[in-house]
Amino acid sequence: MLSHQIHCQYFSQEDLLASGCLDVRMAMQAAEDALKSFSQGEVIFPDKIVQIFDDDTQERINCLPATFKNHKICGVKWVSVFPPNPLKHGIQNLSAVIILSEIEHGFPIAFMEGTLCSNLRVGAMGAIAAKYLARTDSKTIGLIGAGEQAKMHLTAMKTAVPSLRDCRVAAKTEAEEEQFIREMSLILQDVKIVGARTNLQEAVDGADVIVTATSAQEPLLKAAWVKLGAFYSHVGGWEDEYRVAKICDKIVCDDWETVKHRTQTLSRMYKDGELKDEDIYANLVEIVTGDKLGRESPDERIYFNAVGLAYTDIAIAYAMFQRASQAGFGQDLRIQKEMIFEHAHLRNWVRL
Repeated sequence: MLSHQIHCQYFSQEDLLASGCLDVRMAMQAAEDALKSFSQGEVIFPDKIVQIFDDDTQERINCLPATFKNHKICGVKWVSVFPPNPLKHGIQNLSAVIILSEIEHGFPIAFMEGTLCSNLRVGAMGAIAAKYLARTDSKTIGLIGAGEQAKMHLTAMKTAVPSLRDCRVAAKTEAEEEQFIREMSLILQDVKIVGARTNLQEAVDGADVIVTATSAQEPLLKAAWVKLGAFYSHVGGWEDEYRVAKICDKIVCDDWETVKHRTQTLSRMYKDGELKDEDIYANLVEIVTGDKLGRESPDERIYFNAVGLAYTDIAIAYAMFQRASQAGFGQDLRIQKEMIFEHAHLRNWVRL
């Protein structure tokens, strides 16, 4: 008699961390491979489903699916973004879970904590862009924002640009900067990290690499602070004045068609008639595949904007699943023992 049991593996954040999944190089490789697979038509990438509960605060839950036909893996990220959480409740603003399924039978193979993967993906995409677009002799990175995304970006940028030696960070409060310095100094011991005492200009003025990682909906970064040769990674929503994009020699997106319909600075510029399709130099995949050149001059200012491509999340999650499984982490979850009407005690359970 055929077994009708269905099992999958559950991985907590701690399982993933203990098995070495906080690995920027692994994430970068998975994401670059995913970009190439997408360009080759191997990825099914439906539109994401967005449920916004408050237009003012942008509190929302998103459902983002993707399938890799070449790996026979389908996945979905269920992610909540609640920007007021840190100030209002003292808790994180983002949480996620990921489900992976094989597509031979359609059964789930993994249920995973997804916040680590989601944050790592954002950092990895910025790092891939920096790999091709930042100066290889960059020494200084300036950060506006000191939360989880800023921490992940510093880790990722140091991986992509090993020459980075100095970091300046500005946050809403000096206490946040001090926490950032305390936590990140333990991880990146060869990087000198200093707080800017909430002074945004002091953090980024003259930096070789600039990252804005906030939930702000106002132009924090000024064009006057962006020096020749700087690489700017825009993470959040409306974080920089329009002139920042206007002075840049190249604007690169993870996917311009996706970006233009969102609420980032570039999206606002497009809707206001301040930016045209032809002003976008490339999508990141074109640079990864070599169809377009990355940095061509040490003096180029380059702007990178990513809004997130769910298939890169799924690719990284699949790499995490493989690593954690091989390391022996995770717990078995039995989804079902038998089909519904095979259960011997069903008549005791059914309600008519």
